[in-house]
Amino acid sequence: MIFANPHYLYLLLLLIPLAVWYILKVRKKQASIQVSAMQAFDFPKATTWKVYMRHLPFVLRTVAVAVLIVILARPQSTNSWENRNTEGIDIMLVMDISSSMLAEDLKPNRLEASKNVAASFINGRPEDNIGLVIFSGESFTQCPLTTDHAVLLNLFKDIHSRMITDGTAIGLGLANAVSRIKDSKAKSRVIILLTDGSNNMGEIAPVTAAEIAATFGVRVYTVGVGTKGTAPYPFPDPFGGVRYQNMQVDIDEPTLKQIASITGGQYFRATDNSSLKAIYGEIDQMEKTKISVQQYSKKQEEYAPLALLLFAVLLLELLLRNTLFRNIP
Repeated sequence: MIFANPHYLYLLLLLIPLAVWYILKVRKKQASIQVSAMQAFDFPKATTWKVYMRHLPFVLRTVAVAVLIVILARPQSTNSWENRNTEGIDIMLVMDISSSMLAEDLKPNRLEASKNVAASFINGRPEDNIGLVIFSGESFTQCPLTTDHAVLLNLFKDIHSRMITDGTAIGLGLANAVSRIKDSKAKSRVIILLTDGSNNMGEIAPVTAAEIAATFGVRVYTVGVGTKGTAPYPFPDPFGGVRYQNMQVDIDEPTLKQIASITGGQYFRATDNSSLKAIYGEIDQMEKTKISVQQYSKKQEEYAPLALLLFAVLLLELLLRNTLFRNIP
């Protein structure tokens, strides 16, 4: 038996001063009379059961208060620990958020499509440690490795283009992810790198970062996002509206393929929403590792029997106070 709100149990200490108050109250109400001698009262005492039971209503009221406090503490039962096999690995998502990710060859644009598909991927991997690194002209960790996917998904909402210096520092983003995952004790460590351009900023070359990843046994899957040829890109016009211009899609596929090859991963090209989703689905199928975990199988609220006991005690106390132990003014 465990309690969801164990701090409420401290309220049970209030029963001590309540009991002291009742004892003092009973003693104060004892009748007394002064007489010169007791011989006239020397006869067998006829004490009825009502005398002994007159404290029962107070006892029942005290029990009711104690049961109510326990109910407020929310007693719960859990099944015993169980061992089971499940699937889980450590994954760092590395996402390009440069301004070119606003191109609308994917809907509503490359960045939002990438976020949506990545969120679905995360929801499908409940046992994994997953983290997120974003990059453009520089890189930082949006979320370290965590199993708290609700927090991770919430952080996705804050991602937008131009939140850091614009550009495409692929090597810097990859190196940042490697530094976050290299000390993991998981049997399988994976980085999914998504970009729509070619490296043009940063102090670390993409291939160098890939070699570092390979040194630590980290596998990198690379994803190039964008149609072949040109893609519509939104520009603000002088009247507050938006006009579109077709921009050349410039993905450095040879480098992305080399990164995947060096680390034992694979390169994918996503030209639309469905192909991007299919890529994450393929990675999901390839990266399955059986691990043994120990966990509770179930929690169950146990307040119902106590609630029935509380009702029964209060009802009995009410009946006794208004029948056998009724006070007559």
